[in-house]
Amino acid sequence: MNKYPMTVQGARALEEELAHLTKVMRPQLSQAIGEARELGDLKENAEYHAAREQQGMVEARIRDIEGRLQNSVVIDVTSIAHTGKVIFGTTVDIANVETDEAVTYQIVGDDEADIKKGKLSVSSPIARALVGKEEGDVVTVKTPSGIVEYEIVEVRHV
Repeated sequence: MNKYPMTVQGARALEEELAHLTKVMRPQLSQAIGEARELGDLKENAEYHAAREQQGMVEARIRDIEGRLQNSVVIDVTSIAHTGKVIFGTTVDIANVETDEAVTYQIVGDDEADIKKGKLSVSSPIARALVGKEEGDVVTVKTPSGIVEYEIVEVRHV
């Protein structure tokens, strides 16, 4: 079975979503299905079919989250000694060698990745180039627009 690396924040977000789905959505949908069933003929009852379909999607998401959490390895980067090396969970300040443009990314699990929030999947090309390198190193990344070199300015355990 594959283990999924996950930050503490990523695990917490999944646990919160799971709690919402099981404690709020599940009862709401059960009630909606019950009310729709009382409307009579189920063959032509759009409310009933819509509620059942949504219930199926919610139950599938619950199973998905439970599976992810059971197979996760939660890594608390704040409890790991700072060595200046890029590892899973670290926040990395990098600068484009050519343009001097600075960017900050946190290396996170696939489920947590959100480039707009600066959360970079550990399996992305940039993260794969950064992991294992240290502050001051220059890494080469193949991007859709060509090869880009980044200098690792700072690695933080936050």
